[in-house]
Parts: sequence; structure tokens; C-alpha cells
Amino acid sequence: EILEFARQFDPQPFHLDEAAARASLFGGLIASGWHTGAMVMRMVCEGFVPGTATSGALGFDDLKWLKPVRPGDVLSVEAVVREKLEPRRPDRGIVKIENRVHNQRGEVVMSLVSLVIFWRRPAGS
Repeated sequence: EILEFARQFDPQPFHLDEAAARASLFGGLIASGWHTGAMVMRMVCEGFVPGTATSGALGFDDLKWLKPVRPGDVLSVEAVVREKLEPRRPDRGIVKIENRVHNQRGEVVMSLVSLVIFWRRPAGS
């Protein structure tokens, strides 16, 4: 998956070639940060979005790739609501959610803050 994603979207030597990756500052093959982000989006869509009133997002703040993701790593996402922002429209609200992506050793490999749009209930309901 790392090689396939890199060939298509992020063809840097440390994502594509094991020998070049060993000679890089990473010391071995690593996943593209964008690949990690795509995997996180999949986990969010499967594990968070169903059953919520989300209607998309405005983007994210403070994206950090903190540790390399390597072949065989198992990732999980921890999400914490940090702030509810005043809505621009009365039928929607925006929530800042801090996301931390962990590998199987509990190390945070990526973090970001999502600005998620939620439908609001009508007043009085």
C-alpha cells in the first residue's frame, strides 16, 4: 500500500525505494504523510461519521507528521472536541476537533485540528 500510494501521489525515494529509504534520514521505507492522512480519513468515515450530523468540514489547522509510519504499523485515531465556534448560519455549527493518530506502540505519529461542520437542531427541539 505504501508503494502503491507513493507511485501515484508522492513519488519521493524514501516512499518508493527501500535502498534509497535506508540511506535517507528515515533509515527505512516510510508512508507518505498524505497516505497517513488518507488512512485517518477512512477511519473517521467508518468510525465517527455514521450516526452523526456532520455535513463536511472547512479544513484543518496545525497538521504535524511527528513520527514516520512504517510498513506493518497499525494506526488508530483519538479525537477530542476542543471548541464549539459560533455558527455563520443558524442551521449549522462548527466544532474544532483535535485528532491524534497513534501507532501500535502508542506513539503519536500525526496530529491535526479539524474544523467540522455539524447540522444544528432547530431551537426548542
